[in-house]
Amino acid sequence: MAAVFLVTLYEYSPLFYIAVVFTCFIVTTGLVLGWFGWDVPVILRNSEETQFSTRVFKKQMRQVKNPFGLEISNPSTASITTGITLTTDCLEDSHLTCYWGCSVQKLYEALQKHVYCFRISTPQALDDALYSEYLYQEQYFIKKDSKEEIYCQLPGDTEIEDFGTVPRSRYPLVALLTLADQDDREIYDIISMVSVIHIPDKAYKLSCRILYQYLLLAQGQFHDLKQLFMSANNNSTASTSPSPEETIADRSLLEKVGLSDSEAEPSEETSRDCVVCQNGSVNWVLLPCRHACLCDSCVRFFQQCPMCRQPVQESFALCSQKEQEKDKRKTL
Repeated sequence: MAAVFLVTLYEYSPLFYIAVVFTCFIVTTGLVLGWFGWDVPVILRNSEETQFSTRVFKKQMRQVKNPFGLEISNPSTASITTGITLTTDCLEDSHLTCYWGCSVQKLYEALQKHVYCFRISTPQALDDALYSEYLYQEQYFIKKDSKEEIYCQLPGDTEIEDFGTVPRSRYPLVALLTLADQDDREIYDIISMVSVIHIPDKAYKLSCRILYQYLLLAQGQFHDLKQLFMSANNNSTASTSPSPEETIADRSLLEKVGLSDSEAEPSEETSRDCVVCQNGSVNWVLLPCRHACLCDSCVRFFQQCPMCRQPVQESFALCSQKEQEKDKRKTL
């Protein structure tokens, strides 16, 4: 329609046609450059910038103090027959309750009950939610900031040497940490922590490790606690490393239970430098891969993780710019 109008206009008067085209050009240029003061959204991009146009949603971090800490001491010596040693590090007096042979189905039903029915803030609450679907229970009192080692063992009279083949209906060990004082439960957002621990036996020789850790909040939510993967430092050297045969065996066993090798094994000593510019400090965590490898300047240029090439769906900052400036002032 516009072409027909321009042709008709040119046939009527070529000079008038040139004047109309020139006027349209001047008006368009003025809109783009903002000569008229109108707020007209205009996007000017070259072809190289177009690939970064997809928005990556940035999460806001919420700082929550976790009063519980649990690690495995000497995991290489742990087994179903010899037991396991756990090291606790709690900010308040707590109770450690161990459930041997806990039902997988009942455990996750209990976590859903924490969301919809009642809060699992005590060992008795979890016991009621599990309907006693476990083989043996033992409980220990943990003193504040004690960092003591707790030795747990399945009684010999149970005569259990393994929990069957994969997929299993029971976890070897589920450890529950709860606050001993009721007043402390009103101070902390996190009121309990559930740790699912694998212990090797005759049927399943995967090395001892914590498979999952769930933080249960007083508001009724629970979150899966996962580690972040920092960029590896090339200067770091591991003191001990497993043999290639052990690594291949562990990887195949992990795949059977739905875990990747990177999720189960802690990374080596890490560096705080951005993997791209090697200048800024690492401050951004990319999701869902959980790689912390980019600084504030480089994060906006990547739609894929530079470490694993997985598409970035979300990201969040480890600390704000104000906190970074405070840290710099302290170091000066």
